[in-house]
Amino acid sequence: MRTQPQSRLLTKQRFLPYFLTQALGAFNDNVYKNVLLILIAFAAPGTLPLDSDLIINLAAGLFILPFFLFSASAGVLADKYDKALIMRIVKMAEIIIMALAAIAFLTESYMMLLFLLFLMGSQSAFFGPAKYALLPQHLKKEELVSGNALVETGTFLAILLGTLLAGVIANQEDAPIIAAISVVSFAVLGYLTSRWIPEAKPSDPNIVFKWQPIRQTRHTLAIARNDKTIFLCVLGISWFWFLGACYLTQFPNFAKMHLGGGAASVSFLLALFSIGIAVGSLLCDRLSGHRIEPGIVPLGSLGITLFGADLLFASPEIIPASRSIAEFISQPELFRVFISLTMLGVSGGIFIVPLYAMMQHRAKEGERAQIIAANNILNALFMVASAILSILFLSAVGLSIPQFFFVLSIMNLCVVLYLYIQVPDFFWRFLVWMVTHTMYRVTHTNLASIPKQGGALIVCNHVSYMDALLLAGACPRPIRFLMDQDIYNLPLIRAFCRACKVIPVNASDRKSIRTAFSQVSEYLDNGDIVCVFPEGQLTHDGEIGPFLRGIDIIIKHSSVPVIPVALQGLWGSIFSREGGRALLKLPKRFWSRVNIVAGAPVTARDANSTTLRELIMGLRGENR
Repeated sequence: MRTQPQSRLLTKQRFLPYFLTQALGAFNDNVYKNVLLILIAFAAPGTLPLDSDLIINLAAGLFILPFFLFSASAGVLADKYDKALIMRIVKMAEIIIMALAAIAFLTESYMMLLFLLFLMGSQSAFFGPAKYALLPQHLKKEELVSGNALVETGTFLAILLGTLLAGVIANQEDAPIIAAISVVSFAVLGYLTSRWIPEAKPSDPNIVFKWQPIRQTRHTLAIARNDKTIFLCVLGISWFWFLGACYLTQFPNFAKMHLGGGAASVSFLLALFSIGIAVGSLLCDRLSGHRIEPGIVPLGSLGITLFGADLLFASPEIIPASRSIAEFISQPELFRVFISLTMLGVSGGIFIVPLYAMMQHRAKEGERAQIIAANNILNALFMVASAILSILFLSAVGLSIPQFFFVLSIMNLCVVLYLYIQVPDFFWRFLVWMVTHTMYRVTHTNLASIPKQGGALIVCNHVSYMDALLLAGACPRPIRFLMDQDIYNLPLIRAFCRACKVIPVNASDRKSIRTAFSQVSEYLDNGDIVCVFPEGQLTHDGEIGPFLRGIDIIIKHSSVPVIPVALQGLWGSIFSREGGRALLKLPKRFWSRVNIVAGAPVTARDANSTTLRELIMGLRGENR
């Protein structure tokens, strides 16, 4: 199956102006916020109305507060009006805010700058729902993961570059003047790029907007909770921001107290973490085959746990002394810390992108922006909780920062186990992904024959015990399989089959057959995809055996299209009966090439066991 490179989206008007607009917004937010914090931290005595530490903490709260106050209203407005128009209005508001900020920088009015920081948080709160809800309108489903990967890459690189530029600006003699010119210039650039974003028509123009923040917030959160998978995606994303906030806020003290670094070393750690997330986001798109693949979410969460915990064991017992950033980077005792921190970011990127894409795709069009607003509210809540937890463990309990990182890893393991228990699809898709990307090299031919929506019956030859897993991994939609009851009831298989909604059948029990066929019809009528292996057993000689009459009964009672599918290259694997019983022999090969070939859909009226067997034999050819 041929896929387009991610960079192809950056040549499209439906994506590039949007990408630049959101990246410039994140960049300017961080330039402004960090220049302000640095100027406050190094302000001359007597120039601040309050203690500098108090003002810095106040600044963090002022930026997050608008997400609680305005996100719900922003979600309703983004569903009611053109999202591209909302983005342009927000970017125009940013120019006005930054023009006032320029005056405040020049006059060194810190209280005014704090108030404007609150307004910057407010415009970000209104920008977020439109930003993420617009993507599914401008991108195809198969482009959604690529789009989100590029957005997360752009966002974190923009945060990194904005933070680094803020440090450079703040160290100049004319810092207020340079900061004033910079923030206004980047705001203007953001507005200009937003002018090129194509329209994104209202999702629900009839929705009624009322300024009732508390009531609207409760309603918005309730919408997100209506779909269990969506809500758990929201919780997963919020957990990512919780962890991110915990790690980022500890970088300065971690670098100083445990790695022997100076101020520049903090920027280096931030760079490793941010670049790691950017790389992980792009890698996620590759690993998922440019489609929404929840199976790689566990891979990301496992990496977060392992590499986060390794920061405890990698931190040197004897703190090295570094007199410069070059010396800090070249310390051999710190290489393992640098690798773990980078891989922590990579794992975070792999973890977050599928969750964003799944949330956007599963959300109803008329509620998508409100669900993203709910996500923003919970993100802010989790980030506040991260500050409280940091104070609790580092101050009250007295843990060191590496020990705190280890506690975060254990907490992450517990949280993701909870998520996978609640949504077992994530776990079984992970198993499918692992099998299809480690034991086999799987290629697909003509899988576009499988409809993107609506019920369909897949009929396939049965070569090995891996057939169902390989088909499940290849099909972009969930498949419900008909399975022999004896296999279904095996101790290690049963829980897996329940999670996958497998339909068990006992071929020697008429009641079981009737129940199974009834379930098949119900799934097909509900718009699901069902797969049947009409041979009823694994092939003994690699050839396609006769089809049982049950397939004719299933077809007779449904009107959905029938998709003939052939598996090539599985005969001879340890999971087939070639050379003896399956599994009870030594493997002859690893990472073997397997091809899944789909034929053109056949109407139920024209389909029967004989016709389908001939079609599948033709699709398979001589490649058993």
